[in-house]
Amino acid sequence: MIIREKQHRLRERNYQGEVSVSFTLCIKDRVQLFKSPSAVNVFINILKSQVKESSCIIPVYCFMPDHQHLIVTGTDSTSGVLDFIKAYKQKTGYWLSQNLSSASWQKDFFDHIIRKDEGPVNIARYILDNPVRKGLVDNWQEYPFKGAIGCELDYILQAMV
Repeated sequence: MIIREKQHRLRERNYQGEVSVSFTLCIKDRVQLFKSPSAVNVFINILKSQVKESSCIIPVYCFMPDHQHLIVTGTDSTSGVLDFIKAYKQKTGYWLSQNLSSASWQKDFFDHIIRKDEGPVNIARYILDNPVRKGLVDNWQEYPFKGAIGCELDYILQAMV
């Protein structure tokens, strides 16, 4: 049987420029990798490195036990948000293969290009409320595995109040 790779549903040009995209990246077989602060810190450091190498920022991220939510925003016309997420998955996937062979990413990811009329605030609220909906904390502020990279989470959150 030939296994065909799923083509991404949108053209790459939709991920170019000053666009914000919400991503959900899942760990294969629902392995609960992100319960450990040390594992989460490795992934945060890779995200920080990726932000420095690109023209993208992360207005919000949240590591749930078996998946990760984040918004990636291109900061100029040359930004490649899809390239950013592919590079991030490749680097973290390599780290997993070298350090934790029991965990790996699922092959693809879920994404949603945030329309101008939506704005990232509602999506950020949804992302930050995930630990509350899952019963991990009573209030999203209590959850330790959230933040922003390349911008201030407080700035995003002020728009939520």
